[in-house]
Amino acid sequence: MNDLRIRSASPTDLDAVLAFWRTAAEGTSISDDRAGVERLVARDPQALLLAERGGDLVGTVIAGFDGWRCHLYRLAVRPDARRQGIGSALLAAAEERFVALGGRRGDAMVLDRNERAHSAWRAAGYAPEPQWSRWVKPLAAQ
Repeated sequence: MNDLRIRSASPTDLDAVLAFWRTAAEGTSISDDRAGVERLVARDPQALLLAERGGDLVGTVIAGFDGWRCHLYRLAVRPDARRQGIGSALLAAAEERFVALGGRRGDAMVLDRNERAHSAWRAAGYAPEPQWSRWVKPLAAQ
């Protein structure tokens, strides 16, 4: 893994990230568009972490901190690069970021149907909280 580089995304990376998510991420989000990702990077330039190997994008995670809670989104690894420690390295970088910012606990949005992801999150020390449900309300027309 010594050839793996983790860095924060820049505005010039955003088209590549969006294309990457279409092939490597499970499901889509209302925010999976150029404007949404631009807002993320403009508001918190360190939140979108990229994993690169040999200059190629092989993984992402969004490590968002709102000053109170640490949220993880879009942990995605290129399908042909899975089970090589990339997701673990991204989570370690995200957790280091959270600790440096004063965060106390990370939480992740994980699709119920994504069994492969459940195994990866459990292996990283995360567990579902059965007493919580996610409640959502779209704020803009789609």
